[in-house]
Amino acid sequence: MDLSPLGERNGEKVSVNVPGPILSFQNITYVVRESRGPCRKRAPEREILKNVSGIMKTGLNAIMGATGSGKTSLLDMIAGRKDPRGLRSGQILVDNKVVTSELRLTSAYVVQDDILMGTLSVRENLMFSGHLRLPRHQYSTSDKQKKVTSVISELGLEDCADTKIGTEFLRGVSGGERKRCSIGMELITSPSLLFLDEPTTGLDSNTANSIIALLHRLSRSGKTIIFSIHQPRYSIFRLFDHLTLLHKGECVYAGPANDGIQYFNDLGYECEAFNNPADFFLDITNGELSPAVPTGKSLAELYRDSQDYAALTEELKQITVPSDCNITAKRSSPSYVTPFFYQLHVVSQRTALNLLRNPQTSYAQMALNILFGVMVGLIYFQLPHTLPEALQNRTGAFFFLIINMVFGNLSAVEIFINERALFVHENSSGYYRTSVYFLSKVFVDLIPNRMIPILVFSAIAYYMMGLKPAFVAFLCFSLTLSLVNLAAVSLAFLVSASVNSFAMANVLIALPFVFMMVFGGFLVNLNAMLSWLSWLKWISIFLYHNKMEE
Repeated sequence: MDLSPLGERNGEKVSVNVPGPILSFQNITYVVRESRGPCRKRAPEREILKNVSGIMKTGLNAIMGATGSGKTSLLDMIAGRKDPRGLRSGQILVDNKVVTSELRLTSAYVVQDDILMGTLSVRENLMFSGHLRLPRHQYSTSDKQKKVTSVISELGLEDCADTKIGTEFLRGVSGGERKRCSIGMELITSPSLLFLDEPTTGLDSNTANSIIALLHRLSRSGKTIIFSIHQPRYSIFRLFDHLTLLHKGECVYAGPANDGIQYFNDLGYECEAFNNPADFFLDITNGELSPAVPTGKSLAELYRDSQDYAALTEELKQITVPSDCNITAKRSSPSYVTPFFYQLHVVSQRTALNLLRNPQTSYAQMALNILFGVMVGLIYFQLPHTLPEALQNRTGAFFFLIINMVFGNLSAVEIFINERALFVHENSSGYYRTSVYFLSKVFVDLIPNRMIPILVFSAIAYYMMGLKPAFVAFLCFSLTLSLVNLAAVSLAFLVSASVNSFAMANVLIALPFVFMMVFGGFLVNLNAMLSWLSWLKWISIFLYHNKMEE
């Protein structure tokens, strides 16, 4: 499929064939409050959007501006991806209706970074989206497969449909194909309203042009496409239908993209021949160009005095505003089109497939436990039964066992950190519930990847150490180690879900483990310690292991 001329016919933009939804926003003011200093003192509120208004209709609607102008914040705000607590004024309507969770089902959001499961193919990723986002009572499995095939054809992904996306260890599809796959994940639901955060970032000029041309063609089928973009080349800019230009959180122009040059010419700015209009606009907002006759007013003030702004204000007045519209409405809960257990089945299936195709961690866990099992068995081989050697060796052996169980699970802190961006995007897009994602990790990752190696370790170490040769005793031994392992992994899960960096996670997980080791009863007599510290023993995994082994 030839993507180069998409959205144009004989050098001209193709007109919109089907009307789509109209998104309007009025007087949007959004603030953030940042903590500063070593004591994390709360700083004053900072406005990142200041009374921004606009109307986005069917077609390509670009939000442009320099870095820090607020374009991504505006996109996130109108897409419902921003924390509503920062909204100080304004309203957002779609077809004159307040945006609700039901209306959000007809929209989709493509993030800047292509967040996809790298071990799955393009088709498998699209099927995952289809399984979770298409209603089961309306779409059979065959219907979903046909829908995926249709999206693949529409996006020109036939040649790489069965190619894996790729990971740091596995070569996959190209950057442009990844971006199209990300768009396809959202097109599965046939949204009439599509948001994209800087879809050309990280792509070469030809690939970026093909992506915007693709979006232009999609907009001609009745979709309202809204996206942020930094500095497009001319072949991309000429496809824009509507342009919103921001500077320091304020709107300095909103209207037809092709009329932007004339608007700034009327203000005294001259666009040189062969100059890219996008570069021309950014030069103006950055202060690199000056008007022929200085007015002493800011660009935002000049825009508010313009006829374009007056026409926009008049059009916004015609929009019916519900009387009960509350600008500080609570964040609506995401709606799901599939039931809990079906989501659990689909997400667990993907987790298992990812585990099978990326087995390095599983192999390392098994090899490590076999190695430690043999090492413990050799060090404490056939423990003597005479005092004091028996007591000393058994105490040392059990201490070594629990050290292995606890500190051997430090790698568990990476589980949620690695997939944090993927989870946040899919959860906020209504793929699945938070509990579904967590349980899939427990059932598919924790049990086979963490518990089975412990059973192998127990079988090797127990009989080599010469402990009680009774099968029931062995089962008790294995169960004790499994519970200790489960407790350690659970703490690692807690830390992994609480932070977003490995460095911080490693510090936070090591500290409680060391405290538990000190107050476990091996290194200090718990009865002789200070009374106000004695309660710490009850949060020690080592202590409970000790008592169970007794």
